[in-house]
Amino acid sequence: MNLNLKAVKQNTFDAIVIGSGVSGGWAAKELCEKGLKVLMLERGPDHKHIESYTHALTDPWDLPHHGQITNELKEKFPYMTSEGAYPINETNDQFWLPYQDSPYIREKPFDWYRGNGTGGKSLLWGRMVFRWSDLDFEANLKEGVAIDWPIRYRDIKPWYEKVERFIGVSGEALGLDHFPDSIFQPPMEMNCVEKAFKLKLKEKYGDKRVFTIGRVAHITDATEEQKSLGRSNCQYRNACAKGCPYGAYFSTNSATLPAAMKTGNLTLLTDAVVTHIIYDDKNKKARGVHVIDSNTKESQEYFSKIVFLNASTLGSTQILLNSISDRYPNGLGNDSGVLGNYLMDHHSRVGASGSVEGFEDEYYFGRRANGIFIPRFRNIGSDKRDYLRGFDFQGGASRNKGIKSNDSFGVQFKNDMTSPGSWQFQITSFGECLPYKENRVYLHESEKDQFGIPKLVFNAEYKENEYKMRVDMKNDSAEMLEDCGVKNIRSFAKENPPLGLSKHEMGTARMGRDPKTSVLNSQNQIWDCKNVFVTDGACMVSSSYVNPSLTYMALTARASAFAVDELKKMNL
Repeated sequence: MNLNLKAVKQNTFDAIVIGSGVSGGWAAKELCEKGLKVLMLERGPDHKHIESYTHALTDPWDLPHHGQITNELKEKFPYMTSEGAYPINETNDQFWLPYQDSPYIREKPFDWYRGNGTGGKSLLWGRMVFRWSDLDFEANLKEGVAIDWPIRYRDIKPWYEKVERFIGVSGEALGLDHFPDSIFQPPMEMNCVEKAFKLKLKEKYGDKRVFTIGRVAHITDATEEQKSLGRSNCQYRNACAKGCPYGAYFSTNSATLPAAMKTGNLTLLTDAVVTHIIYDDKNKKARGVHVIDSNTKESQEYFSKIVFLNASTLGSTQILLNSISDRYPNGLGNDSGVLGNYLMDHHSRVGASGSVEGFEDEYYFGRRANGIFIPRFRNIGSDKRDYLRGFDFQGGASRNKGIKSNDSFGVQFKNDMTSPGSWQFQITSFGECLPYKENRVYLHESEKDQFGIPKLVFNAEYKENEYKMRVDMKNDSAEMLEDCGVKNIRSFAKENPPLGLSKHEMGTARMGRDPKTSVLNSQNQIWDCKNVFVTDGACMVSSSYVNPSLTYMALTARASAFAVDELKKMNL
């Protein structure tokens, strides 16, 4: 008995954080810096900053397959390689979770892109960071869609500021109400064609369509705090998907994890698959988590006062659904019955491209890891469409190689390869997906993975509102290129795109104002199990038209501060 008590004591912490991606990293950092002893659980292997980026400095011609997708990788990632070598190839496949290690069932097409190991998808994300506005937080209420967000922009604004100062956001201030400015480091420079495009767009549309450089989590003027963590300015390599040894782009591994480790309060446990959260019926609290070692398959339990669930939208939902008890027979926090419902993802793969004449005597510096951005202009002000919400555009101008013929060979081929060709311009669009109850995930009754966890079943699709929006996304992209003098325009729109393709999955354990219609309250707590916090994409009530990661981080910082205050008040 004494041995058991000793083991429980050794496995007891103030807080447990499940997942090490962008939100899990922030939870660990904030809780550790506030003095809590924290256990971070990561289901994948341990990736060390810098040393695990094995191909960060490898040139394509020094790789066995020149950085392309292989048949072996297609077998490992049958859905995630649907677009060729993007985003998975032989330079970064170790950072992605293979399908066989996280099998799922598709009642309707869904592509689940899941990070594997320390840092999660913070090593692999697109790094676009935008604040949401009350255009987003109030949309559901004003339009009678789903439920109202329990917060507004004013509630999260100071937490946006805190996150931005730490991660480093480069961008340009615009002063738009529906596209709030961040605390910016110097913006990356647009090239000559993009600058000309910006002027032409303003001549044509005035302030109705705004053209700016992307807002990205890339350091351009490192602060002392960032330097103290070993981070430095972006090197303009655009090799981010291989891992950034310079720490220029924000990731858990380069920023929040080192900050948490500096406190001496963090214990990181990798290869630790969380099967479920352990609920104490008597105290109406979670008392810990059940974990399986992915290598030995041995089980272990860990205990804490609070639990932050940050295993990614779908990973967190799977854990909650599998956390069964007498009190919660349908999953932890699922009194409302909405756990697993209202799955969202941005719809994309729509846009246009074309060639640009002139500017042949101009070029650009390096390989900028960023593009241009055109914020939403549909269903804003007097613009009214036959669908709800809107979309943005991302893209940019670049020069092709100077290859003039497929017959180019030898010296001519070398000369062609080192000579710039014509300018090209492409923009693609990301559109907002409405929250639909029937878009859901649930646990299969009998099929389980290698750890005995029921497989997730996906049943979700885009609907009429999104497809109406895609018509404008395609037409507007071609129209703007034409207005700005682009030639040989080719527009495109992927037919029937699956959810998951944009990798911005949200919803399924949403916040709300009423426990009858939501899983979490306004502080990201499970309504009747208040020592469990969910602050990743699962908590989202709507999807906005802009990338969501900055909002995940801000919500996590906010919930962490609240949790510590509640612990001090003995409320948890």
